Amino acid sequence: MFEVICITFAFFFGLIVRQVGLPPLVGFLAAGFAINAFRTPLGLPTETGAILDHIAHLGVLLLLFAVGLKLKLNQLVQPHVVGTTLLHFAISTAVLTPGLAVFIGLDWTTALLLAMALGFSSTVLSAKLLETKRELAAFHGRVAIGILIIQDLVALVVLSIWGGEAPSLWALGVLALPFLRPLAYWLLDFTGHDELLILMGMLLALVVGGMGFETVGLSSELGALLMGVLLSGHKRAQELSDSLWGLKEIFLVGFFLEIGMSGLPDMNAILFALGMVLLLPLKGALFFLLLVAFRLRARNAFLAGLSLTAYSEFGLIVAAGVLPDWLVPLAIAVALSFVVAAPFNRIAHPIFERLEGVLTRFEFKRRHPDEIPVALGDAKVMIFGMGRTGLAAYDTLKEHTDRLIGLDADTYRVQALKAAGRNVALTDAEDANFWRGVDISRIEAVVLAMDDIEAKLNAARQLRALGFNGPIIAHALFEDHIERIMAAGADHTYLTMQEAGMSLGQRAWTELEEREKKA
Repeated sequence: MFEVICITFAFFFGLIVRQVGLPPLVGFLAAGFAINAFRTPLGLPTETGAILDHIAHLGVLLLLFAVGLKLKLNQLVQPHVVGTTLLHFAISTAVLTPGLAVFIGLDWTTALLLAMALGFSSTVLSAKLLETKRELAAFHGRVAIGILIIQDLVALVVLSIWGGEAPSLWALGVLALPFLRPLAYWLLDFTGHDELLILMGMLLALVVGGMGFETVGLSSELGALLMGVLLSGHKRAQELSDSLWGLKEIFLVGFFLEIGMSGLPDMNAILFALGMVLLLPLKGALFFLLLVAFRLRARNAFLAGLSLTAYSEFGLIVAAGVLPDWLVPLAIAVALSFVVAAPFNRIAHPIFERLEGVLTRFEFKRRHPDEIPVALGDAKVMIFGMGRTGLAAYDTLKEHTDRLIGLDADTYRVQALKAAGRNVALTDAEDANFWRGVDISRIEAVVLAMDDIEAKLNAARQLRALGFNGPIIAHALFEDHIERIMAAGADHTYLTMQEAGMSLGQRAWTELEEREKKA
Protein backbone atom coordinates (compact mmCIF):
# COMPACT_ATOMS: atom_id res chain seq x y z
CA MET A 1 0.00 0.00 0.00
CA PHE A 2 2.84 2.39 0.85
CA GLU A 3 4.46 2.12 -2.60
CA VAL A 4 1.06 2.52 -4.28
CA ILE A 5 0.47 5.82 -2.46
CA CYS A 6 4.00 7.04 -3.24
CA ILE A 7 3.77 6.31 -6.96
CA THR A 8 0.27 7.78 -7.27
CA PHE A 9 1.06 10.99 -5.38
CA ALA A 10 4.40 11.45 -7.18
CA PHE A 11 2.83 11.05 -10.62
CA PHE A 12 -0.10 13.41 -10.14
CA PHE A 13 1.82 16.08 -8.25
CA GLY A 14 4.60 15.93 -10.87
CA LEU A 15 1.99 16.22 -13.64
CA ILE A 16 0.33 19.20 -11.98
CA VAL A 17 3.49 21.26 -11.46
CA ARG A 18 4.68 20.57 -15.00
CA GLN A 19 1.50 22.20 -16.31
CA VAL A 20 2.53 25.47 -14.67
CA GLY A 21 6.06 25.35 -16.06
CA LEU A 22 7.89 23.87 -13.06
CA PRO A 23 10.13 20.79 -13.23
CA PRO A 24 8.46 17.57 -11.98
CA LEU A 25 10.91 17.28 -9.09
CA VAL A 26 9.10 20.19 -7.39
CA GLY A 27 5.95 18.09 -7.60
CA PHE A 28 7.74 15.10 -6.10
CA LEU A 29 8.77 17.25 -3.12
CA ALA A 30 5.19 18.46 -2.74
CA ALA A 31 3.98 14.85 -2.96
CA GLY A 32 6.28 13.91 -0.08
CA PHE A 33 4.85 16.65 2.13
CA ALA A 34 1.30 15.70 1.13
CA ILE A 35 1.88 12.05 2.02
CA ASN A 36 3.39 13.16 5.32
CA ALA A 37 0.39 15.36 6.10
CA PHE A 38 -2.14 12.57 5.39
CA ARG A 39 -0.27 9.67 6.98
CA THR A 40 -2.96 8.94 9.56
CA PRO A 41 -6.06 8.88 7.30
CA LEU A 42 -4.12 6.90 4.70
CA GLY A 43 -2.97 4.41 7.34
CA LEU A 44 0.71 4.84 6.45
CA PRO A 45 3.65 4.16 8.78
CA THR A 46 5.24 7.06 10.64
CA GLU A 47 8.66 6.37 9.07
CA THR A 48 9.52 6.62 5.39
CA GLY A 49 10.70 3.03 5.48
CA ALA A 50 13.96 1.28 4.71
CA ILE A 51 12.91 0.53 1.12
CA LEU A 52 12.31 4.19 0.23
CA ASP A 53 15.54 5.19 1.97
CA HIS A 54 17.42 2.60 -0.05
CA ILE A 55 15.81 3.60 -3.35
CA ALA A 56 16.56 7.27 -2.68
CA HIS A 57 20.20 6.47 -1.95
CA LEU A 58 20.51 4.39 -5.13
CA GLY A 59 19.09 7.27 -7.15
CA VAL A 60 21.67 9.69 -5.76
CA LEU A 61 24.55 7.29 -6.44
CA LEU A 62 23.43 6.63 -10.02
CA LEU A 63 23.00 10.35 -10.66
CA LEU A 64 26.49 11.14 -9.39
CA PHE A 65 27.93 8.24 -11.40
CA ALA A 66 26.28 9.68 -14.53
CA VAL A 67 27.67 13.13 -13.71
CA GLY A 68 31.14 11.64 -13.30
CA LEU A 69 30.89 10.07 -16.75
CA LYS A 70 30.71 13.59 -18.21
CA LEU A 71 33.63 15.03 -16.25
CA LYS A 72 37.36 15.31 -16.77
CA LEU A 73 39.78 15.42 -13.83
CA ASN A 74 41.47 18.62 -14.95
CA GLN A 75 38.13 20.41 -14.44
CA LEU A 76 38.58 20.11 -10.68
CA VAL A 77 42.03 21.67 -10.32
CA GLN A 78 41.15 24.97 -12.01
CA PRO A 79 41.79 28.05 -9.83
CA HIS A 80 38.26 29.37 -10.39
CA VAL A 81 36.81 26.06 -9.17
CA VAL A 82 38.97 25.41 -6.10
CA GLY A 83 39.27 29.08 -5.17
CA THR A 84 35.55 29.81 -5.43
CA THR A 85 34.61 26.70 -3.45
CA LEU A 86 36.95 27.33 -0.52
CA LEU A 87 36.34 31.08 -0.35
CA HIS A 88 32.56 30.67 -0.50
CA PHE A 89 32.64 28.02 2.23
CA ALA A 90 34.87 30.15 4.47
CA ILE A 91 32.93 33.39 3.99
CA SER A 92 29.44 31.86 4.35
CA THR A 93 30.50 29.92 7.47
CA ALA A 94 32.14 33.00 9.02
CA VAL A 95 29.03 35.12 8.42
CA LEU A 96 26.33 32.56 9.30
CA THR A 97 27.90 31.20 12.50
CA PRO A 98 27.67 34.39 14.61
CA GLY A 99 24.32 35.21 13.01
CA LEU A 100 22.81 31.87 14.09
CA ALA A 101 24.40 32.14 17.53
CA VAL A 102 23.12 35.66 18.18
CA PHE A 103 19.69 35.71 16.54
CA ILE A 104 18.59 32.15 17.37
CA GLY A 105 20.51 31.79 20.61
CA LEU A 106 22.45 28.65 19.69
CA ASP A 107 25.68 27.55 21.28
CA TRP A 108 28.67 28.23 19.07
CA THR A 109 29.34 24.59 18.16
CA THR A 110 25.78 24.02 16.97
CA ALA A 111 25.82 27.35 15.13
CA LEU A 112 29.08 26.41 13.42
CA LEU A 113 27.77 23.01 12.27
CA LEU A 114 24.53 24.54 11.00
CA ALA A 115 26.46 27.24 9.13
CA MET A 116 28.66 24.61 7.49
CA ALA A 117 25.66 22.53 6.50
CA LEU A 118 23.94 25.55 4.97
CA GLY A 119 27.13 26.62 3.17
CA PHE A 120 27.07 23.62 0.83
CA SER A 121 25.01 23.44 -2.36
CA SER A 122 22.76 20.62 -3.49
CA THR A 123 24.66 18.23 -5.74
CA VAL A 124 21.50 16.32 -6.63
CA LEU A 125 19.38 19.33 -7.59
CA SER A 126 22.14 21.16 -9.45
CA ALA A 127 23.24 18.08 -11.40
CA LYS A 128 19.62 17.19 -12.17
CA LEU A 129 18.73 20.67 -13.43
CA LEU A 130 21.91 20.98 -15.51
CA GLU A 131 21.37 17.53 -16.97
CA THR A 132 17.74 18.29 -17.81
CA LYS A 133 18.81 21.43 -19.68
CA ARG A 134 21.73 19.50 -21.23
CA GLU A 135 24.19 22.02 -19.78
CA LEU A 136 26.51 19.66 -17.90
CA ALA A 137 29.11 20.01 -20.65
CA ALA A 138 28.66 23.78 -21.06
CA PHE A 139 31.30 25.97 -19.45
CA HIS A 140 29.07 27.17 -16.60
CA GLY A 141 27.81 23.61 -16.06
CA ARG A 142 31.33 22.25 -15.75
CA VAL A 143 32.24 25.03 -13.32
CA ALA A 144 29.19 24.29 -11.16
CA ILE A 145 29.83 20.53 -11.07
CA GLY A 146 33.51 21.10 -10.31
CA ILE A 147 32.57 23.30 -7.35
CA LEU A 148 30.10 20.68 -6.13
CA ILE A 149 32.77 17.98 -6.21
CA ILE A 150 35.21 20.09 -4.19
CA GLN A 151 32.37 20.79 -1.76
CA ASP A 152 31.82 17.04 -1.41
CA LEU A 153 35.47 16.64 -0.49
CA VAL A 154 35.18 19.41 2.11
CA ALA A 155 31.99 17.76 3.41
CA LEU A 156 33.89 14.51 3.84
CA VAL A 157 36.45 16.30 6.02
CA VAL A 158 33.70 17.91 8.11
CA LEU A 159 31.97 14.58 8.68
CA SER A 160 35.24 12.91 9.59
CA ILE A 161 36.03 15.56 12.24
CA TRP A 162 32.61 15.96 13.85
CA GLY A 163 31.10 12.59 13.08
CA GLY A 164 33.93 10.71 14.73
CA GLU A 165 34.38 8.41 11.73
CA ALA A 166 37.83 8.87 10.25
CA PRO A 167 38.63 6.97 7.05
CA SER A 168 40.62 3.79 7.51
CA LEU A 169 44.12 3.30 6.14
CA TRP A 170 42.59 1.33 3.28
CA ALA A 171 41.09 4.61 2.05
CA LEU A 172 44.54 5.44 0.67
CA GLY A 173 43.78 2.83 -1.97
CA VAL A 174 41.66 5.49 -3.70
CA LEU A 175 44.94 7.00 -4.93
CA ALA A 176 45.41 3.88 -7.07
CA LEU A 177 42.19 4.46 -9.02
CA PRO A 178 43.92 6.07 -12.06
CA PHE A 179 46.00 2.90 -12.47
CA LEU A 180 42.79 0.87 -12.68
CA ARG A 181 41.48 2.86 -15.66
CA PRO A 182 42.80 0.38 -18.29
CA LEU A 183 41.01 -2.46 -16.49
CA ALA A 184 37.77 -0.44 -16.32
CA TYR A 185 38.06 0.42 -20.02
CA TRP A 186 38.59 -3.23 -20.92
CA LEU A 187 35.58 -4.26 -18.83
CA LEU A 188 33.38 -1.68 -20.55
CA ASP A 189 34.50 -2.86 -24.00
CA PHE A 190 34.04 -6.51 -23.04
CA THR A 191 30.54 -6.00 -21.57
CA GLY A 192 28.75 -5.28 -24.85
CA HIS A 193 25.59 -3.28 -25.42
CA ASP A 194 22.74 -5.23 -23.79
CA GLU A 195 21.47 -5.45 -20.20
CA LEU A 196 24.98 -6.35 -19.02
CA LEU A 197 25.96 -2.75 -19.75
CA ILE A 198 23.35 -1.52 -17.25
CA LEU A 199 24.53 -4.05 -14.67
CA MET A 200 28.13 -2.98 -15.17
CA GLY A 201 27.19 0.63 -14.51
CA MET A 202 25.33 -0.40 -11.35
CA LEU A 203 28.29 -2.54 -10.28
CA LEU A 204 30.70 0.38 -10.48
CA ALA A 205 28.32 3.00 -9.08
CA LEU A 206 26.66 1.04 -6.27
CA VAL A 207 29.07 -1.79 -5.38
CA VAL A 208 32.58 -0.48 -6.04
CA GLY A 209 31.88 3.23 -5.62
CA GLY A 210 29.07 2.99 -3.08
CA MET A 211 29.65 0.06 -0.76
CA GLY A 212 33.37 -0.07 -1.51
CA PHE A 213 34.02 3.50 -0.41
CA GLU A 214 31.75 3.16 2.64
CA THR A 215 33.72 0.09 3.74
CA VAL A 216 36.94 2.11 4.00
CA GLY A 217 35.21 5.04 5.73
CA LEU A 218 34.70 7.29 2.71
CA SER A 219 31.54 8.82 1.26
CA SER A 220 29.57 6.49 -1.02
CA GLU A 221 28.42 9.54 -3.01
CA LEU A 222 32.04 10.54 -3.64
CA GLY A 223 32.83 6.96 -4.62
CA ALA A 224 30.03 6.77 -7.20
CA LEU A 225 31.12 10.07 -8.72
CA LEU A 226 34.79 9.02 -8.93
CA MET A 227 33.81 5.75 -10.60
CA GLY A 228 32.09 7.79 -13.28
CA VAL A 229 35.12 10.06 -13.65
CA LEU A 230 37.29 6.95 -14.07
CA LEU A 231 35.34 6.05 -17.24
CA SER A 232 34.69 9.59 -18.48
CA GLY A 233 37.40 9.41 -21.15
CA HIS A 234 36.06 6.22 -22.75
CA LYS A 235 34.32 6.50 -26.13
CA ARG A 236 31.32 4.58 -24.75
CA ALA A 237 30.86 6.72 -21.62
CA GLN A 238 27.81 8.47 -23.13
CA GLU A 239 26.27 5.14 -24.09
CA LEU A 240 26.70 3.87 -20.53
CA SER A 241 25.12 7.06 -19.16
CA ASP A 242 22.16 6.75 -21.54
CA SER A 243 21.59 3.10 -20.57
CA LEU A 244 21.23 4.09 -16.89
CA TRP A 245 19.04 7.12 -17.54
CA GLY A 246 15.58 5.63 -16.93
CA LEU A 247 16.68 3.64 -13.88
CA LYS A 248 18.29 6.70 -12.34
CA GLU A 249 15.21 8.86 -12.94
CA ILE A 250 12.89 6.42 -11.19
CA PHE A 251 15.16 6.02 -8.18
CA LEU A 252 15.57 9.80 -7.85
CA VAL A 253 11.82 10.14 -7.38
CA GLY A 254 12.36 8.31 -4.10
CA PHE A 255 14.99 10.85 -3.06
CA PHE A 256 12.69 13.84 -3.50
CA LEU A 257 9.77 12.01 -1.87
CA GLU A 258 11.97 11.17 1.10
CA ILE A 259 12.89 14.81 1.69
CA GLY A 260 9.25 15.81 1.73
CA MET A 261 8.36 12.94 4.06
CA SER A 262 11.18 13.60 6.52
CA GLY A 263 8.85 15.25 9.01
CA LEU A 264 6.10 17.79 9.63
CA PRO A 265 7.49 21.04 11.03
CA ASP A 266 6.32 23.14 13.94
CA MET A 267 6.14 26.94 13.75
CA ASN A 268 9.75 27.40 14.88
CA ALA A 269 10.98 25.05 12.16
CA ILE A 270 8.93 26.88 9.53
CA LEU A 271 10.24 30.28 10.64
CA PHE A 272 13.82 28.98 10.58
CA ALA A 273 13.34 27.54 7.08
CA LEU A 274 11.74 30.73 5.77
CA GLY A 275 14.59 32.78 7.22
CA MET A 276 17.13 30.56 5.47
CA VAL A 277 15.22 30.82 2.18
CA LEU A 278 15.43 34.62 2.41
CA LEU A 279 19.23 34.22 2.48
CA LEU A 280 19.32 32.24 -0.79
CA PRO A 281 19.89 35.33 -2.97
CA LEU A 282 22.94 36.19 -0.86
CA LYS A 283 24.27 32.65 -1.28
CA GLY A 284 23.93 32.86 -5.06
CA ALA A 285 25.26 36.43 -5.17
CA LEU A 286 28.43 35.39 -3.33
CA PHE A 287 29.06 32.63 -5.88
CA PHE A 288 28.53 35.17 -8.68
CA LEU A 289 30.95 37.72 -7.23
CA LEU A 290 33.66 35.14 -6.55
CA LEU A 291 33.42 33.64 -10.04
CA VAL A 292 33.56 37.08 -11.63
CA ALA A 293 36.60 37.83 -9.47
CA PHE A 294 38.25 34.81 -11.13
CA ARG A 295 37.59 36.56 -14.47
CA LEU A 296 34.58 34.59 -15.65
CA ARG A 297 32.06 36.51 -17.72
CA ALA A 298 28.95 37.69 -15.92
CA ARG A 299 26.73 35.29 -17.86
CA ASN A 300 28.60 32.13 -16.89
CA ALA A 301 29.14 33.36 -13.33
CA PHE A 302 25.41 34.04 -13.01
CA LEU A 303 24.28 30.71 -14.49
CA ALA A 304 26.75 28.72 -12.39
CA GLY A 305 25.93 30.68 -9.23
CA LEU A 306 22.18 30.27 -9.72
CA SER A 307 22.54 26.51 -10.15
CA LEU A 308 24.46 26.38 -6.83
CA THR A 309 21.94 28.40 -4.83
CA ALA A 310 19.87 25.61 -3.23
CA TYR A 311 20.89 24.21 0.14
CA SER A 312 22.50 20.80 0.17
CA GLU A 313 21.11 17.44 1.16
CA PHE A 314 24.43 17.15 3.02
CA GLY A 315 22.81 19.33 5.69
CA LEU A 316 20.44 16.46 6.41
CA ILE A 317 23.38 14.06 6.76
CA VAL A 318 25.01 16.41 9.28
CA ALA A 319 21.74 16.79 11.19
CA ALA A 320 21.12 13.05 11.31
CA GLY A 321 24.61 12.43 12.66
CA VAL A 322 25.34 15.26 15.08
CA LEU A 323 22.29 17.59 15.12
CA PRO A 324 19.21 15.34 15.39
CA ASP A 325 17.08 18.12 16.86
CA TRP A 326 17.64 20.17 13.70
CA LEU A 327 16.79 17.46 11.16
CA VAL A 328 13.23 18.63 10.44
CA PRO A 329 14.02 22.39 10.26
CA LEU A 330 16.93 21.69 7.91
CA ALA A 331 14.79 19.32 5.82
CA ILE A 332 12.19 22.06 5.39
CA ALA A 333 14.89 24.61 4.51
CA VAL A 334 16.43 22.26 1.94
CA ALA A 335 13.03 21.40 0.45
CA LEU A 336 11.94 25.04 0.23
CA SER A 337 15.26 25.98 -1.37
CA PHE A 338 14.58 23.32 -4.00
CA VAL A 339 11.11 24.74 -4.61
CA VAL A 340 12.54 28.26 -5.01
CA ALA A 341 15.71 27.39 -6.97
CA ALA A 342 14.22 24.93 -9.45
CA PRO A 343 11.85 27.31 -11.29
CA PHE A 344 14.41 30.14 -11.30
CA ASN A 345 17.00 27.82 -12.86
CA ARG A 346 14.48 26.82 -15.49
CA ILE A 347 14.28 30.44 -16.69
CA ALA A 348 17.91 31.30 -15.91
CA HIS A 349 18.73 32.54 -19.41
CA PRO A 350 15.78 34.99 -19.68
CA ILE A 351 16.56 36.27 -16.16
CA PHE A 352 20.14 37.00 -17.16
CA GLU A 353 18.99 38.83 -20.29
CA ARG A 354 16.89 41.13 -18.11
CA LEU A 355 19.70 41.75 -15.61
CA GLU A 356 22.56 41.74 -18.10
CA GLY A 357 23.11 45.50 -18.07
CA VAL A 358 23.66 45.47 -14.31
CA LEU A 359 25.59 42.19 -14.01
CA THR A 360 28.11 42.88 -16.79
CA ARG A 361 29.38 45.91 -14.84
CA PHE A 362 31.13 43.45 -12.52
CA GLU A 363 33.14 41.86 -15.34
CA PHE A 364 36.89 42.24 -15.75
CA LYS A 365 38.27 43.18 -19.16
CA ARG A 366 40.67 40.26 -19.03
CA ARG A 367 38.72 37.01 -19.32
CA HIS A 368 39.15 33.30 -18.80
CA PRO A 369 40.58 31.50 -21.91
CA ASP A 370 37.36 29.51 -22.33
CA GLU A 371 35.40 32.79 -22.49
CA ILE A 372 37.03 34.27 -25.62
CA PRO A 373 34.38 35.04 -28.32
CA VAL A 374 34.34 32.85 -31.41
CA ALA A 375 35.19 33.99 -34.96
CA LEU A 376 33.44 32.26 -37.87
CA GLY A 377 36.07 33.03 -40.51
CA ASP A 378 34.89 32.51 -44.10
CA ALA A 379 32.43 29.71 -43.25
CA LYS A 380 29.16 29.74 -45.16
CA VAL A 381 27.49 26.84 -43.31
CA MET A 382 27.24 26.90 -39.51
CA ILE A 383 26.32 23.80 -37.45
CA PHE A 384 25.22 24.19 -33.84
CA GLY A 385 25.83 21.09 -31.72
CA MET A 386 28.58 18.67 -32.70
CA GLY A 387 27.26 15.47 -31.14
CA ARG A 388 26.49 12.45 -33.29
CA THR A 389 23.81 14.24 -35.32
CA GLY A 390 25.82 17.41 -35.85
CA LEU A 391 28.99 15.49 -36.66
CA ALA A 392 27.15 13.43 -39.28
CA ALA A 393 25.79 16.64 -40.82
CA TYR A 394 29.28 18.18 -40.80
CA ASP A 395 30.90 15.19 -42.50
CA THR A 396 28.14 15.03 -45.11
CA LEU A 397 28.45 18.73 -45.95
CA LYS A 398 32.24 18.40 -46.00
CA GLU A 399 31.85 16.40 -49.23
CA HIS A 400 30.41 19.53 -50.89
CA THR A 401 32.23 22.47 -49.29
CA ASP A 402 35.19 23.29 -47.06
CA ARG A 403 33.56 26.46 -45.76
CA LEU A 404 32.09 24.84 -42.67
CA ILE A 405 32.19 25.59 -38.97
CA GLY A 406 30.79 23.53 -36.12
CA LEU A 407 29.91 25.12 -32.77
CA ASP A 408 29.57 23.30 -29.46
CA ALA A 409 29.54 24.16 -25.75
CA ASP A 410 31.59 21.10 -24.68
CA THR A 411 35.26 22.07 -24.36
CA TYR A 412 36.54 18.50 -24.58
CA ARG A 413 34.41 17.61 -27.58
CA VAL A 414 35.64 20.73 -29.37
CA GLN A 415 39.26 19.85 -28.58
CA ALA A 416 38.83 16.28 -29.84
CA LEU A 417 37.16 17.40 -33.09
CA LYS A 418 39.83 20.03 -33.68
CA ALA A 419 42.51 17.39 -33.19
CA ALA A 420 40.71 15.29 -35.84
CA GLY A 421 41.03 18.15 -38.33
CA ARG A 422 37.51 19.59 -38.21
CA ASN A 423 36.80 23.32 -38.04
CA VAL A 424 35.03 23.57 -34.68
CA ALA A 425 34.74 26.41 -32.15
CA LEU A 426 33.61 26.64 -28.54
CA THR A 427 30.42 28.60 -27.91
CA ASP A 428 26.95 28.33 -26.42
CA ALA A 429 23.84 28.93 -28.55
CA GLU A 430 22.14 30.53 -25.55
CA ASP A 431 24.95 33.01 -24.90
CA ALA A 432 23.64 36.51 -25.62
CA ASN A 433 27.22 37.82 -25.83
CA PHE A 434 27.94 35.44 -28.71
CA TRP A 435 24.96 36.73 -30.68
CA ARG A 436 25.90 40.34 -30.07
CA GLY A 437 29.45 39.90 -31.32
CA VAL A 438 29.14 37.27 -34.06
CA ASP A 439 29.41 38.23 -37.73
CA ILE A 440 27.04 36.06 -39.78
CA SER A 441 27.28 38.10 -42.99
CA ARG A 442 29.03 35.21 -44.80
CA ILE A 443 26.77 32.46 -43.42
CA GLU A 444 24.34 31.07 -46.02
CA ALA A 445 22.82 28.11 -44.15
CA VAL A 446 22.51 26.95 -40.53
CA VAL A 447 21.98 23.47 -39.08
CA LEU A 448 20.59 23.21 -35.54
CA ALA A 449 21.71 19.82 -34.23
CA MET A 450 21.53 20.46 -30.47
CA ASP A 451 19.35 18.14 -28.39
CA ASP A 452 17.97 20.85 -26.10
CA ILE A 453 14.75 22.32 -27.48
CA GLU A 454 15.25 25.69 -25.74
CA ALA A 455 18.70 26.08 -27.29
CA LYS A 456 17.27 25.41 -30.77
CA LEU A 457 14.44 27.89 -30.25
CA ASN A 458 16.82 30.57 -29.00
CA ALA A 459 19.27 30.06 -31.88
CA ALA A 460 16.51 30.25 -34.51
CA ARG A 461 15.07 33.43 -33.00
CA GLN A 462 18.48 35.08 -32.67
CA LEU A 463 19.39 34.28 -36.27
CA ARG A 464 16.18 35.82 -37.59
CA ALA A 465 16.57 38.83 -35.29
CA LEU A 466 20.02 39.43 -36.81
CA GLY A 467 18.44 39.50 -40.27
CA PHE A 468 19.58 36.06 -41.39
CA ASN A 469 17.47 35.06 -44.44
CA GLY A 470 19.11 31.75 -45.31
CA PRO A 471 17.71 28.28 -44.58
CA ILE A 472 17.67 27.05 -40.98
CA ILE A 473 17.51 23.25 -40.77
CA ALA A 474 16.79 21.59 -37.43
CA HIS A 475 16.18 18.13 -36.06
CA ALA A 476 13.57 17.32 -33.43
CA LEU A 477 13.39 14.52 -30.89
CA PHE A 478 9.61 14.72 -30.41
CA GLU A 479 6.69 15.61 -32.67
CA ASP A 480 5.38 18.34 -30.39
CA HIS A 481 8.71 20.18 -30.81
CA ILE A 482 8.33 20.59 -34.57
CA GLU A 483 5.72 23.36 -34.47
CA ARG A 484 7.68 25.31 -31.84
CA ILE A 485 10.93 25.14 -33.82
CA MET A 486 9.20 26.21 -37.03
CA ALA A 487 7.49 29.11 -35.24
CA ALA A 488 10.89 30.25 -33.94
CA GLY A 489 12.15 30.67 -37.51
CA ALA A 490 13.38 27.29 -38.81
CA ASP A 491 12.61 26.41 -42.45
CA HIS A 492 12.76 22.63 -42.18
CA THR A 493 12.51 20.33 -39.15
CA TYR A 494 13.04 16.58 -39.20
CA LEU A 495 12.19 13.96 -36.62
CA THR A 496 15.51 12.28 -35.94
CA MET A 497 14.26 8.75 -35.41
CA GLN A 498 11.76 8.99 -38.26
CA GLU A 499 14.45 10.12 -40.69
CA ALA A 500 16.71 7.30 -39.54
CA GLY A 501 13.89 4.80 -40.18
CA MET A 502 13.20 6.25 -43.63
CA SER A 503 16.90 6.01 -44.51
CA LEU A 504 17.01 2.40 -43.35
CA GLY A 505 13.94 1.55 -45.41
CA GLN A 506 15.34 3.28 -48.50
CA ARG A 507 18.66 1.49 -48.09
CA ALA A 508 16.92 -1.86 -47.74
CA TRP A 509 14.94 -1.27 -50.95
CA THR A 510 18.09 -0.18 -52.82
CA GLU A 511 19.83 -3.40 -51.77
CA LEU A 512 16.87 -5.46 -52.96
CA GLU A 513 16.88 -3.75 -56.36
CA GLU A 514 20.61 -4.30 -56.78
CA ARG A 515 20.26 -7.99 -55.94
CA GLU A 516 17.40 -8.36 -58.45
CA LYS A 517 19.50 -6.75 -61.18
CA LYS A 518 22.38 -9.12 -60.48
CA ALA A 519 19.99 -12.09 -60.56
